[in-house]
Amino acid sequence: MKKYNFLIGLLLLVSASLSANIKLPLIFQSNMVLQRDKDCAVWGTADAKEKVSLQLNGNTFKAVADKSGKWKIVIPPQPAGGPFQITVKGNNTVTLNNILFGDIWICGGQSNMQFHVSELAKKEADSTRDNNTNIRIFTAGLATNFVPQDTLSSGEWKVASIESIQNFSAVAFFYGSYLQQHLNVPIGLIADNLGATSVETWMSPDAIHQFPQFDFFYNQYLAPKLSVNEMTAQFEKIKPDWEKQYYLKNDPGLDQQWYLPSTDTSDWKTIQTPGYWEDQGLADYDGSVWYRRAFDLPADYKKGAGFSIGLGQVDDYDIAWVNGHKVGEMFGNLNYSNYTAPDSILQPKNNVVVVRVFDAGGKGGMYNQFWNWAWSGKWKYKTGVKIDAVNFIKPKMVNSDLFASPSILYNGCIAPLTQLAIKGAIWYQGESNASRAEEYNKLFPAFIQDWRKQFNQGDFPFMFVQLANYYPEQDKPYPSDWAELREAQTSALALPNTGMAVTIDIGEAYDIHPKNKQDVGKRLAIAALKAAYNIDTVHLSPQYDRMEVINENVIIHFKNVGDNLISNDKYGYLRGFSIAGADSVFHWAKAYIKNNTVVVYSDEVKQPVAVRYAWANNPGTLNLYNKEGLPAAPFRTDNWPRYTAGKLFSYTN
Repeated sequence: MKKYNFLIGLLLLVSASLSANIKLPLIFQSNMVLQRDKDCAVWGTADAKEKVSLQLNGNTFKAVADKSGKWKIVIPPQPAGGPFQITVKGNNTVTLNNILFGDIWICGGQSNMQFHVSELAKKEADSTRDNNTNIRIFTAGLATNFVPQDTLSSGEWKVASIESIQNFSAVAFFYGSYLQQHLNVPIGLIADNLGATSVETWMSPDAIHQFPQFDFFYNQYLAPKLSVNEMTAQFEKIKPDWEKQYYLKNDPGLDQQWYLPSTDTSDWKTIQTPGYWEDQGLADYDGSVWYRRAFDLPADYKKGAGFSIGLGQVDDYDIAWVNGHKVGEMFGNLNYSNYTAPDSILQPKNNVVVVRVFDAGGKGGMYNQFWNWAWSGKWKYKTGVKIDAVNFIKPKMVNSDLFASPSILYNGCIAPLTQLAIKGAIWYQGESNASRAEEYNKLFPAFIQDWRKQFNQGDFPFMFVQLANYYPEQDKPYPSDWAELREAQTSALALPNTGMAVTIDIGEAYDIHPKNKQDVGKRLAIAALKAAYNIDTVHLSPQYDRMEVINENVIIHFKNVGDNLISNDKYGYLRGFSIAGADSVFHWAKAYIKNNTVVVYSDEVKQPVAVRYAWANNPGTLNLYNKEGLPAAPFRTDNWPRYTAGKLFSYTN
């Protein structure tokens, strides 16, 4: 009998050890924020038919796992507050501590949303604001896949402090901080973004299927005709294709080892950094350019940590060698290319650094070295392999480009969150789509509607940043990709519960990542106070409403004026306006404020028909604001295409 009882006990022990423990998705951790004032789902996996309970603040909620082991418990609406402890029980127990109920915001986009607090020009030192236990931050780990995933790859909920925010999104933090101070409720911020990414990679397969330009990729990889394991295997298989077939293909510099110090450079030319090569004799060149320069070690250099090779930001990809030894590689304009050459490969004088820069479209070069002037100045250069970016990279290589492949970042980074109750989303992206503004005009609103559909929480608030001014100023009113992209962004305001932060006045000509993220976050939050919280405030920048022509003047009427339109020019003159007649020739215009309208005119245009404002990649210093301090949004009154009757518009010479 004892032997029988022992065997029964042993079988029960083995059976228990084989049971699947309750498991929560990675987003559920101690220190997190759960959404207040609405049904809040908590979900996970367990044994099939396993009974699961959740205890919160003296209340118990129950569920039973389905035959696949999935379960979900919905907590009824809770007011803002905490901290609480949540205990989930089944075969095992999971306890979450220090939980707050408040507002959760998804903070998405590319590198300007990814830009960390530690990268600010002026370091944060406001301990009252920054050490805030009512702000909780979470940075989602990078994950890509052909199929929507159930959980994030990595990430940790942290309580906001001067230390914890340093590697967190600066825009997201300043946004959340402004809201928390003005609303006095807990704020949860989920930074879910990646530099250099196009909007289509953040859209679900369902949304991508609406656009025929992505049919090849959708049918090949996203259509549900393979098992999850088969799709995952395919995804892993194509990862190296881009490098093998495109990025490193047919480059004479690699074949002839131009990275060696012994390379003959008698036919190499000179180029200036920081800067783009298109502005220095290589117009419309896409592909690889090899940079080279010599350097001596400083007299006070001490061995030990190695020598820093701080190249700054490179568009789009780079590989660096020192004295023939590879010291680093950076992909996709994602971050600063800052490498370290070990002491073992260095010599006191005449060291040689070689950088292979590869541009996949648009402008290329080492364009931002302001944070490390030691590497700015003249370099030798030689072109390597030239590519046809228009006809090759976009249609054929989209399936192996981490930064633009449709849906793969949505599947890995957003899909795991779509059951989570949230307040809304903020978004800072568009740089990578700037050359495709007409397409973005359709993609961007479809993207917003897609997230709302996937999260299934109605038309939740969606705030976004309009692209800042960038590139050197131009002396004439030329066409502008970035102006057209800003116009496409503005059109998304037609969707309900949206808001736009205009940043045309706080960009930097030579840095695609401007350092003033405080005002970006604040302007997003001001927009959210109205769209998300229905607080009666001037929440948007002045926007073009209508125009009227009176003799030789054009009168521009605005909406979202607030108390008054103002100019910070002491003479009252306004900058950034251009004007054209029926010939479509634009001239710089004079402008001034009158009765909360703007009067625009030019001695060169006697019969004006169109006006544009801030219509440039970088219109330079602007001075048209509302009294609340928000800059007027760029606009044009015409809808002329860039090309008319097969000819490019004429512009003043």
